[in-house]
Amino acid sequence: MTTPAPAEPLGRRERMLLAAVAAVLAVALFWFRGGLHPEAPLERLARRSPDLTTALANGRPTVVEFYADWCEACRAMAPAMEAIERDHRDDLDVVLLNVDNPRWQPQLEQYGVNGIPQLEFFDAAGRDVGRSLGARRPAELQALTTALLEGVALPELAGVGALSDLAASAASPEQGSATAPAVGPRSHG
Repeated sequence: MTTPAPAEPLGRRERMLLAAVAAVLAVALFWFRGGLHPEAPLERLARRSPDLTTALANGRPTVVEFYADWCEACRAMAPAMEAIERDHRDDLDVVLLNVDNPRWQPQLEQYGVNGIPQLEFFDAAGRDVGRSLGARRPAELQALTTALLEGVALPELAGVGALSDLAASAASPEQGSATAPAVGPRSHG
C-alpha cells in the first residue's frame, strides 16, 4: 500500500493570492454592512425628517412618529415607514420626533404621548385627524397612509382612532352640564 505524498506547503505566490482574496472579501463585507457607521432606516428617516411646523403648514398630509432609538417596535416599523416616505415624498411629510430629546417635550405633552411608537396623522390643512398607538405591520401603515392621502377616515384597526374635542363633548347635552369637569383619558372615570 502506498502512502500519499505529503502536501507541499503553499508557496509565496499562493499565500499572497490568498491574502489578497481575503482582503477583498473583508472590504466587500465591510462596505455591504454600511462601513464604520451603519445607518439603519430609523436613523435615515430621522435625519431626513422635516421640521414639524413646516410640515403642518405646507399643504400636504403629515405623519408624525414619536419614537426612540432603543425602541424595538420603532426599529421594526422603520423600513416600512422609510418606504412610505420614499414612495410619497412629494405628497406626504413623515416627521420623526425622538421622545428622549427634551426639545420635543412640548409636543409630547400636547399629543399625550405615553407610549411608543405613537403616530399622529394630520390632513393637508394641518388638522390632527387621528392617532395610532403601538407597532404597525407594513400593510397597516400603507392602509393608514392611503386613507390620509385620500382624505378619508382612517381604517378601523386596534389602537387607531379619530380624535375628539373634549371641551366640545363636555358642553354637549348628552354629556351633562358644561360646568362638569372633563374626564381625561387616564381618569378611568
